[in-house]
Amino acid sequence: MAKKIKLGIIGMSEGNGHPYSWSAIFNRYDKQAMLKCPFPVIPEYLAAQDFPKDGLSHLGEVTHIWTQDPRISKEVAGASNIKNIAESLEDMTGHVDAVLLARDDASTHYEMSLPFLKAGIPIYIDKPLAVSCQEAEKILKSQKYEDQIFTCSSLRFASELILTESQKNNLGKILHVEGAVPKYWETYAVHLIEPIITQIPDRGKLLKVVPFDKNGIRFVFIEWKNISAYLKVTGDAPTPLQIKYFGTKANLETNFSDSFSCFRESLRKFVEVVQDRSKNIAREETMEIVKILEEGNL
Repeated sequence: MAKKIKLGIIGMSEGNGHPYSWSAIFNRYDKQAMLKCPFPVIPEYLAAQDFPKDGLSHLGEVTHIWTQDPRISKEVAGASNIKNIAESLEDMTGHVDAVLLARDDASTHYEMSLPFLKAGIPIYIDKPLAVSCQEAEKILKSQKYEDQIFTCSSLRFASELILTESQKNNLGKILHVEGAVPKYWETYAVHLIEPIITQIPDRGKLLKVVPFDKNGIRFVFIEWKNISAYLKVTGDAPTPLQIKYFGTKANLETNFSDSFSCFRESLRKFVEVVQDRSKNIAREETMEIVKILEEGNL
């Protein structure tokens, strides 16, 4: 069995509680302290798990945390059993084997990842890597070695969104996809784009991305050589995250429901990449996702 790795977790962005949940997946958690988490859904879905069986404590431990606010760092550390609070990003570099950059505001990713990239430490950068191809290439070019960076939407690993062989056979050839997600294009559209790209490897070359807004809702038409997609990001209007496939024989709607499991599987994949036990996500896929995000911006 591969040696357990020591992980650092960094960052906290508005509306994103990943430092709490990702750390708890490795470390388990303090039930009373976690009740104070400002994201009530996190203690709810953690309470539904059977730890340590459902976690990743056998693969690693989050030993260090840094956020932009020492008070937040202390609260996350207490809730998710993190032993050390770093005073700066650089303070963490000599003490961890890998880093989780848990902010989903892409504008911070280059600056926050750079100390670890320079130090040769592998890093998981939360989705999206960037919202422009130029910025994504700048981050990737800062790697000391190939595959130092792992990045994705965890929904790539959501079992409820992954088409089974039986479902694929029932659909026939997929011609068109539609999807909806709440909140904002820059941070949440990737949750639709990445599962679609993962599910349809024969989509062909990306040809066109056409966005428009109405009443705070972003509508984006995407055309590949072999399929098309129509995505809605609904802003403040609540909507379930769903992807609907239209095939030559049938159509099928998939609905996202299990945050914990897809977070766990993406973190497992990262550890396996760090330990050279699994291949990284293809860079071509990541860059295609970023290109769609960039061209879908207004």
